[in-house]
Amino acid sequence: MFAKPFYAALFASLCALAGTPAAWAADAPPATAAPAPATPGARIPIEHFFDSTSFSGAILSPDGRRLAVRVAPPGQRVRLAVLELASMQVKVVAFFSDADVNTFRWVNDQRLVFDLADRQLAQGALRYGAGLYAVNADGGNYRQLVTRNESRQNKRAILMLPWNTYLLQSIGDQQSDDVFVVQPDFTRPGEIHDLALLRLNTSTGISRTVAQPAGARNWLFDKQGQLRIAQAPDGGNEVTYYRDSAEAPWRVLARFDAYHGGKDAFSPAFFAPDGTLYVHARHGSDKQALYRYDLEKNRIDDTPLAASADFDVHAEMLGANDRLLGLRYETDAQTTQWLDEKMQALQKQVNGMLPMSINSLSTGWRSATPFILVRSVSDTMPVTYYLFNSDTASLSVLGSAHPAILPSQMANKDLRHYQARDGLDIPAWLTLPKGQVKMRPMVVLVHGGPWVRNSWDWDAESQFLASRGYVVLEPEYRGSTGYGEHHFKAGWKQWGLKMQDDIADGARWAIAQGIADPRRICIAGASYGGYATLMGLINDPDLYRCGIDWLGVTDIDLLRNGSWGGYSNVSEHYRQYGMPVLIGDPVKDAAQFKATSPLQQAARITQPLLLAYGSADQRVPLPHGRQFYDAVRKTNAQVEWVEYATEGHGWALPATRVDFWQRVEKFLDRNIGPGSASQ
Repeated sequence: MFAKPFYAALFASLCALAGTPAAWAADAPPATAAPAPATPGARIPIEHFFDSTSFSGAILSPDGRRLAVRVAPPGQRVRLAVLELASMQVKVVAFFSDADVNTFRWVNDQRLVFDLADRQLAQGALRYGAGLYAVNADGGNYRQLVTRNESRQNKRAILMLPWNTYLLQSIGDQQSDDVFVVQPDFTRPGEIHDLALLRLNTSTGISRTVAQPAGARNWLFDKQGQLRIAQAPDGGNEVTYYRDSAEAPWRVLARFDAYHGGKDAFSPAFFAPDGTLYVHARHGSDKQALYRYDLEKNRIDDTPLAASADFDVHAEMLGANDRLLGLRYETDAQTTQWLDEKMQALQKQVNGMLPMSINSLSTGWRSATPFILVRSVSDTMPVTYYLFNSDTASLSVLGSAHPAILPSQMANKDLRHYQARDGLDIPAWLTLPKGQVKMRPMVVLVHGGPWVRNSWDWDAESQFLASRGYVVLEPEYRGSTGYGEHHFKAGWKQWGLKMQDDIADGARWAIAQGIADPRRICIAGASYGGYATLMGLINDPDLYRCGIDWLGVTDIDLLRNGSWGGYSNVSEHYRQYGMPVLIGDPVKDAAQFKATSPLQQAARITQPLLLAYGSADQRVPLPHGRQFYDAVRKTNAQVEWVEYATEGHGWALPATRVDFWQRVEKFLDRNIGPGSASQ
């Protein structure tokens, strides 16, 4: 049964700042109502898709007695609140007038730690670091632990750690006041020279250095909060160090090529509550799986604990204080594999109440209550949080990331497969607009990365396009991760070549299926997806009617060699060891780089093109866009250019997102939509 929506009253008081500590309260305007959902049949406002999330996270305390939530009334700052589950009383424990609560987690049953961001500023306008703060669940014992800038003028700042101190997401025993933090030493912005690891007491502010191997970059702690594994680069290799206890010496557990891996390569995953080490490995298979690692024999078990025939498994531990409860990982959608019979039964019960969504259950680490947090999402529903009471079998809504979105108005998204011209199987996500789906205009939306993947969930971009009547095809071209080693490595050194063919073959598949109108296909994407957009217009001019590139790479040499006047945060290690393997060698593959450079081939693009770049982008600096725009407009009068001041590699501000997608809407309407000549 669903409980009555008593949370509405609780969160109304939260949004009115009831119980906000005076030290942090701002003269904020009164809380306003969330935007009303669009009337069925009416065009859904762009703002509903691209606004900032209003309910953006919830975590149960280790004992399960409290729920910490991150929430923002419309138009206001993100604040942190605590709900006492026994009394259902809510209290705001952190609210700032000049910043938003960002990451947060429980230190122990009573204490929270969090850092800050600023959702009202884009990357180029940011002035402060994330800081670090701690507070009790009742709002007491508030303490700033890390400064937000480099100034040491304030006497109180002397007692704090410097701005370049960041929270490490380790669980530990959750029974002390301690957390782990790291301090990068930047030789230049974006280039990490060294990382100090500290154990920080969130009540006293006192920290002490944790011994680790030189150059360590990744760490793994056991359930008692002891550092047991550290990883460090050594040239093109990655070395994994291990120690049996805090007093034991470090020893090399493994050494593998950082990119090629090897037959026996693995990556540490987690220590289970009983001290067992689990690792991710292929272990002779094409697909990555989760295995137990025998530390006495220094070998991986033969049988995986979690595996999939079609997807790589990268598992997250779901544990209790004394045992491993289950695993959570991504296949076509998020999957939970419960090892505990009670949790299996509860999962089945919740799924029966929420049958149309993927429901991820979580409990306190040593929960003493019947409360279970449920995170639900589907292709048509943004992330929504519920609280389930296993004693009463009642389910109560906590909040939605985008409350104005109605699932009934969204389009369904399915995983399809087609064959590339060389026979490789290509997965692809297909979002079909409601109504007639034959011979519709289509947008081929290319994901960035390119070494990432998409998933079955609610996506603002594809849903917005579908709401305007466009079929959306998102190919998982070779090089995409999550589909096995062969699929991933088939994309090495294939920028603009076979990776590009995979995308075009997907568009032709959609035409052959009768889904897409061959006269009305547009290719679009950001970052690598922007690069693929430009190369698609060059390689297949008869296939794509138009293109939309935002934040796209326009030249591989430009990406590798410092971007010719724009600062790039691509690390020297990646330039030296990663790019030659994944993208190509600057000397041996120079001819290929030139042939697959949109900048060098700009004169071949004659189709309508929308270009959008951020002036503060450090991953694909502005010269990528500027130089390409200057080159392409010499021979193409159908190019629209927009530059967003202070935006970085992604649109941080809702106003930017709304403006950009309004431009996209008009551009598509003119070229493949109702306003196009081909209509």
